[in-house]
Amino acid sequence: MEKILSQYGDAWVWCSFDSRIKVLPVFIVGKRTRSNAEKLISKLNKVTNGTIPFFTSDELKCYKEALLKTYGIREEIPREPGKRGRPRKPKLSAPPELKYAQVVKKRRKGRVVSIDTVIIFGDKCEIEKLLESSPVSKSVNISFVERNNLSLRQSSRRLTRKTNGFSKEIKRLEDQLYLASGYYHFVKEHSGLRQRSCNDNRKWNQRTPAMAAQLTDHIWSTRELIVYRVP
Repeated sequence: MEKILSQYGDAWVWCSFDSRIKVLPVFIVGKRTRSNAEKLISKLNKVTNGTIPFFTSDELKCYKEALLKTYGIREEIPREPGKRGRPRKPKLSAPPELKYAQVVKKRRKGRVVSIDTVIIFGDKCEIEKLLESSPVSKSVNISFVERNNLSLRQSSRRLTRKTNGFSKEIKRLEDQLYLASGYYHFVKEHSGLRQRSCNDNRKWNQRTPAMAAQLTDHIWSTRELIVYRVP
């Protein structure tokens, strides 16, 4: 029964998003559970270069435990002398470089009435310095990932609300999202990434997220994406 419930019913697309270069590093599809939060953060850690990014999210509680499980420092708790029994479970503490803040929205009758920021990991002054040097935002927010969610819905028939095109199986939805993600990263120009031409300041050079991430040096055609052989 648990396996059936995990495969059917409501499901969410969990996304990580780099607001600087507009890249969607990883995503997973599933229920809003702690195990899926841990899976998302673990996958993100595997595709990055080891540097811990500055995290922001909504107020979902399981993100805190997921970040600690992936990036936390393991501290063994010694057993008290003379006491018998199983050893105590090790404690996970946040490393100094882990910075994480949540956007907490308070609602009344289904409408947002206030928005607050809660710092989970990190010092307030350090986070303020990070925001001051940020090229995209001077405040803690989740607007970039929310805008990316809109882009996903616009490019994926299976995410269109209140239609008969929604997915019935998680695997098929994941396959379609990988295709949409490839098109978004390599084929579709992103207006937020364009650069002024060196030869003519009145003209712009268009770029894709994959170009901004230095994964490619040109805008791909749809055919190039479809026929590309993944190593």
